[in-house]
Amino acid sequence: MINIEYVTKKFDDFCALDNFSLQIKKGSAYGLLGSNGAGKSTLLRLIAGIYRQDRGRITLDDEPVYDNVKIKQKIYFVNDETSQFSNMTIKDMRAMVKTFYPKFSDTTFDKLHNVLKLPMDKKLSGFSKGMRRQAAVMCALSSGCEYLLLDEAFDGLDPTMRIIVKKLMIDNMIENNTTVILSSHNLKEIEEFCDTAGLLHNGKLVFNRELDSLKGDLHKVQTSFENGEVPPLPELEILHTEQTGSVATLIVRGDPDRSMSVVNDKNAMFCDIMPLSLEEVFIYEMEVLGYDFDGIDR
Repeated sequence: MINIEYVTKKFDDFCALDNFSLQIKKGSAYGLLGSNGAGKSTLLRLIAGIYRQDRGRITLDDEPVYDNVKIKQKIYFVNDETSQFSNMTIKDMRAMVKTFYPKFSDTTFDKLHNVLKLPMDKKLSGFSKGMRRQAAVMCALSSGCEYLLLDEAFDGLDPTMRIIVKKLMIDNMIENNTTVILSSHNLKEIEEFCDTAGLLHNGKLVFNRELDSLKGDLHKVQTSFENGEVPPLPELEILHTEQTGSVATLIVRGDPDRSMSVVNDKNAMFCDIMPLSLEEVFIYEMEVLGYDFDGIDR
């Protein structure tokens, strides 16, 4: 288990994480959501032991992470930047990773290479962004790590390669009980890949929920009334209301059956309950926090 307790991390006057606490279960696929600057990348670097927190405690399997070689051998961090490997070939990368990860598997590496078919002797500076990302994931999955941290891991991959890389990662999770923490701006990928997600905003954790539970907590109500106006509904926690002609769409937090009962009790002409996608959940949760999506193409 990864256990983060009351962690604060500042960079000069900027507070990236503020009294932040989170637990991530072993063997889970955890998604990090949040706008730019929310603290996602900082959190991954703290878990990886690259940064040291100013206050609080971070442990992995009940041991502190920072400056702990034994624990760091269990963690592999795939950065959102791959420029640090530009002067290396994939052979060089493999040799370097093997020096730090004693459980590195050449068998796994060769198997992945047969799938991805990347040139072994060409410097990564000559690779596309997607190819550099594939090389990094190939080394990560071969490392024998127990905790895989991915910052925008699928960025730069074409749709076909995204599917291939995700399948390789899922197979690795099943075979080795690997814990994966994925930060991505592509909410569909988190929805497809992760079983649990947390939303960060201004260095704080807004929610930390299983995705099925998270999407069940918010729902969409479409309804219409004879006079075309929605009556007051103080019994419901309504996050957003939108009117198109005579049809009103309400985003409601709470039990869907109760929402239907309350709306029908107001003599609605009809009432339909629909689930939200993770992207819609993210948008409405962020709007509650004051994030302005006006003018943004959703």
